[in-house]
Amino acid sequence: MPNILIGDDDEELTQLLQEYLYNHGIHCDCVHDGAAVIQRLKAVAHDDAAYDLLVLDIMMPKIDGLSVLRQLPSISDIPVIMLTAKGEEIDRIIGLELGADDYITKPCNPRELLARINAVIKRTNTTTSEHTPLPESRLYLDQNQRVCEIDGVALQVTGTEFDLLVALLKQKGEVVSKAWLSENVLQRELQPFDRSLDVHVSRLRKKLQPFHDEPIKAVRGKGYQLVL
Repeated sequence: MPNILIGDDDEELTQLLQEYLYNHGIHCDCVHDGAAVIQRLKAVAHDDAAYDLLVLDIMMPKIDGLSVLRQLPSISDIPVIMLTAKGEEIDRIIGLELGADDYITKPCNPRELLARINAVIKRTNTTTSEHTPLPESRLYLDQNQRVCEIDGVALQVTGTEFDLLVALLKQKGEVVSKAWLSENVLQRELQPFDRSLDVHVSRLRKKLQPFHDEPIKAVRGKGYQLVL
């Protein structure tokens, strides 16, 4: 059974989500402020009972969700789904820039949250036998261990960034549409004015630029092309 952590100061909501998720095969612990999120993740950092995923509310007491995201790389490489208030686009963008894998707006539909949790966990737990071989490249992507290297140098990427690289590398040299990437990597239909995909690609591009001036080319009106 997957084991996740929810950080949200709405205790009534977290109790409802905890019951719903448990009834659908997911064990869930809940804490109600950012400091408690950090404390819990540190406590299980080297434990077999470490969490598979963190659902993190942006607006929390003591330490807000964005500050938690800033500290997270030094604590854990856990995938993160943000909970953001409807209409707070700037928080979503900042959260994605800080390394969150996905987001869902509040008030959230438990069924949609369950679908997003399952999608992220499935991506990170895919077995070796399920992987399609990748073409030769300066990039080395170990799809089982989810390790990324370029020219033998380890590259720290989030789970979503890793999946984007796999998707682009499988179609290396071709322009991959934003709609296809959004549906197949982010597991959501591309919506007007949704910049989630662009933010993930922008983070990837910055990480790859020390090795290539334009590692991922944006083709206006069409999509993205990996040129490494």
